[in-house]
Amino acid sequence: MPSVAIVGGGISGLATAYYLSRRGIGCTLIERRPRLGGVITTEVVDGCVIEGGPDSFLAAKPWAMRLIQDLGLAGEVIGSNDHLRVTYLWKGGRLVPLPDGLMLMVPTRIMPMITTRVVGWPTKIRMGLEYFRGRRAGHDADRSVAEFVEDHYGLEAVDYLAEPLLAGVYGGSPHRLAVGSVLNRFVDLEREYGSLTRGVLAERRKAAAPAAGAPLFQTLRDGLGRLVEAVERAIAPSTEVVHAETGAIVRDGDGFRVRFGGQWTLFSHVVLACRAYEAGELVRSVEPELGALLRSIPYSSSMTVALGYERSTFRHPLNGFGFLVPRRERGRMIACTWMGTKFENRVSPDRVVLRCFLGGSEDPRILDEPDESVVEIVRAELRTIMGVGEEPVFTRISRWPQSMAQYTVGHQKRLAEIEERAKAVPGIHLTGNAYYGIGIPDCVRMGKEVAERIAGSRPVTGTRASAR
Repeated sequence: MPSVAIVGGGISGLATAYYLSRRGIGCTLIERRPRLGGVITTEVVDGCVIEGGPDSFLAAKPWAMRLIQDLGLAGEVIGSNDHLRVTYLWKGGRLVPLPDGLMLMVPTRIMPMITTRVVGWPTKIRMGLEYFRGRRAGHDADRSVAEFVEDHYGLEAVDYLAEPLLAGVYGGSPHRLAVGSVLNRFVDLEREYGSLTRGVLAERRKAAAPAAGAPLFQTLRDGLGRLVEAVERAIAPSTEVVHAETGAIVRDGDGFRVRFGGQWTLFSHVVLACRAYEAGELVRSVEPELGALLRSIPYSSSMTVALGYERSTFRHPLNGFGFLVPRRERGRMIACTWMGTKFENRVSPDRVVLRCFLGGSEDPRILDEPDESVVEIVRAELRTIMGVGEEPVFTRISRWPQSMAQYTVGHQKRLAEIEERAKAVPGIHLTGNAYYGIGIPDCVRMGKEVAERIAGSRPVTGTRASAR
């Protein structure tokens, strides 16, 4: 049976450990923090479920839901209130609703686009004419999102649709993010149809009818921390969890010695479920070029700030999921979610919770501000945007330095080189949000794939060596 070390106790490492345990393979999970879960962390304050990191996952991607079902948590799953789903955009000193039928930046309904204040008439006309665009040869597959969207819909669509939508998800700039890695579905539609609008409409007609009431987002009623707890319980019989810094990895015959907790331990497989730059440092002595490639993947930092208010004194209507702030209109806040509207039973009846997002690749220094300054910055912008002058009854701040991988232009080429270099070190496995998807479902999927590769590999016995 192979001996396995997993470096990193976020959802990627936990999923790998879980699916190894399902194959009857034990492992050692090494996490430097005193808790598991990575950016998934849940706290209950005044009866309100406060997520420090992600609050949900895309229902269209099945891998997180399959894991939840395996763990017996399906009865705790709730969906977003999509009948109330309105997202606003801060533009020109007012909150403007994004038009109905918008799929990211692709319009699929005529009247909402005609009447919207999000973009002006030159952009509306261009978006309408895009429907008649034919297929074109010679497009660079490795373009930025900004180049791609501007080519189809113009610069205003980049500034007021693509940028705020992607900043809230990736924490990055459309001028640096690679469209082939971030919006690969739209690249495929462009290749087949020429027009994105015509492609989206055609794909909808071909698709099977969606399940009635299927939500866009899903989560667990009591928070995603429940997922972490359930995986911890499931892997406990077969997994040794060690809270320590991983100091080094060196090759030893057909296996690898890993230094942690003051000792060297021999393993046949090492799964690097940590951030890519950390993985790069660990493998540099084993395969220097692989290490350099991993360290070249950029990351952005982010911060969530949750503010709780007395519902009885809160005046602004919460008739939507929240708002986005485009870079051209931005102070420090990127977005704000109105949690009680997005999900049922996450906010107690006497409270209102606003969950704000800051940081990203454009503003990493916000993480260096003290808590008091961060709260004042957020409150000042909420006062301007929503007219919220009330004193919050609680605040919670979560900082995530260098935690969100950026799929910048050249990402696919870099991944191909990483895969080629990794072939030289069989037994080293990479997983996490730096490669083929940033959300919880993709991290679960990649963890499962790694576990399956290990389960099908040749065993090498690992033994604990003396400290040296």
